[in-house]
Amino acid sequence: MTRSIPRTASAVACLLVAAGLAACGAGSPGGASADATVPEPQVSAAFAASEAEWREERRAKLLAEDGWASLVGLHWLELRAHYVGSSATSGIRLAQGPEKLGLVQQDGGRVWFTPERDVAVSVDGEAVKGRIELCDDRDAEPTELLFDEGRGRMSLIRRGERRALRVKHADAPARTGFGTIEHWPVDAGWVLEGRFTPHPPGRTLEIANIVGGVDAMPNPGTVAFTRDGVEYRLEALGGTDGGLFLVLADRTSGQGSYGAGRYLDTVAPDAQGRVMLNFNRAYNPPCAFTAFATCPLPPPDNRLDLAVTAGERAYAKPAS
Repeated sequence: MTRSIPRTASAVACLLVAAGLAACGAGSPGGASADATVPEPQVSAAFAASEAEWREERRAKLLAEDGWASLVGLHWLELRAHYVGSSATSGIRLAQGPEKLGLVQQDGGRVWFTPERDVAVSVDGEAVKGRIELCDDRDAEPTELLFDEGRGRMSLIRRGERRALRVKHADAPARTGFGTIEHWPVDAGWVLEGRFTPHPPGRTLEIANIVGGVDAMPNPGTVAFTRDGVEYRLEALGGTDGGLFLVLADRTSGQGSYGAGRYLDTVAPDAQGRVMLNFNRAYNPPCAFTAFATCPLPPPDNRLDLAVTAGERAYAKPAS
């Protein structure tokens, strides 16, 4: 039997051996509730070290100068032309950057940028001296404009039929004042073997995002796994290098973990369709850290009737 929350509710074997044995949660069919007090599981030193390394790498990527914590703006292009800058007279006002950065224009489905005179802007290390076309994040080579001596970055994103300017800055308050990401204790019992079943080639799935849009995303198949004798199934999205990207909610969503769900990446399934699911690496979407992200949300079939007491907890932003 496969279980999910009703729509109204909002290298495998090697790693399994390295993780060692751990006790599974008790209580509901999905294991321990998010608030239950359970002994910290015992894990091997090698497994604990591997998870600690992953967490450090995850934090480093978030806090990189171009990481998600550096977002300072998301500006939808509603007019044919927008002046961009930090001055009060700018049509698109930057939170950080020069008073006048340049002019963004839409023309025939294409977007162009012209820098303000005497403002240093570069693309791929080359100074921008005149009007250039901006390629968005769905193009093979998206354009990224650098300003403020490379500390500021502006790019074009597309969500459905809408386009927006995504702006990052190394001095973003969310980056300079970043807090601590809390986790559930590392638990080898949350390293599970999944079974991948492919969909017909070219299939897509309509995925809503947190800004109110819907995008058709590649949906290569489903992943089934078993926890405490109950089978669960997730619709998978296309990941990197043949891997899978899972967008899921569970019984901890809003009750210990981020309310809009969490993400999980996997490597490519093997020839037998086996794929490792390490829920210790379930992580918060970018919108948990910044108001300027456009995170995909869990589809209805990925709302699990299961408390996944592993991975990242909800992020509490520092009071400052």
